[in-house]
Amino acid sequence: MLDFSTCLNAMRQRDAAFDGLFFIGVRTTGIYCRPVCRVKTPMEKNVTFYPSAAAAEQAGFRPCLRCRPETAPFSPAWNGTRTTADRAMRLIAQGALNEGSVEDLAERLGIGARHLSRLLQEHIGASPKQIAQTLRTHTAKRLLDETDMSMADIAIEAGFGSTRRFNAAFNKLYGRPPSSFRKKKAALRRAVTSRRASAPGSTSAPPA
Repeated sequence: MLDFSTCLNAMRQRDAAFDGLFFIGVRTTGIYCRPVCRVKTPMEKNVTFYPSAAAAEQAGFRPCLRCRPETAPFSPAWNGTRTTADRAMRLIAQGALNEGSVEDLAERLGIGARHLSRLLQEHIGASPKQIAQTLRTHTAKRLLDETDMSMADIAIEAGFGSTRRFNAAFNKLYGRPPSSFRKKKAALRRAVTSRRASAPGSTSAPPA
C-alpha cells in the first residue's frame, strides 16, 4: 500500500510511473480516476486513494469516462502480495466467480470463505465478488469501446452470462445502459465522416 503523501504527489504531477498502482476517488464528484487523468486536479481534502479499481467501486465511486480506469496497466495490486491471494486473483480473472460461489473458490484454494474475503480485503481492498464484478465490467467497457461485437456477445465474453446481468451491472456502476456507450461511439464516427466529406478537396461528394 502506498502512503497518502506519495499518492498525493503522484496525482499532482500526473506521474505515469504510478498509473495502475492506485486510483483516486473524488468525493465531490463520486468519480474515481487514474493518477494520469487530465481533468482539473482535485483538492487534497476531497480525495481518497485506493489500491485497486475494485476497491474504489466498492466504496461507491464510478469510473471516469475521460481517463478510463479499465485501460490502466494491470496493477500489481490485482496480483496480491501472497501466494494464496495471487492464486485467488488468477482464478477470479479466469472466471471462477462468473458461475461459481466464493465458497467454491475458497474450497479450491484450501481455505475458508471468510479467510479468503479477509485476505483479498487486506491486499486488494475489495471483496471477491466486487473484484469479479469490476473485472467483468472493465472487460465489457473495453469491448464496447474497441470492438463492434454485439451486446449479447460482449455479455458472454466478459463473463456476465446474460444481457440482463450485463445491463444491470452497467446501470448500477455508470447510471446508464451499455448500449448508450455504443450509440455515442456511432455518433462520433458519423461526425468524423461528415467532417471529412465536407472538407475542401473531398472526393466523397459527387462532381458538379
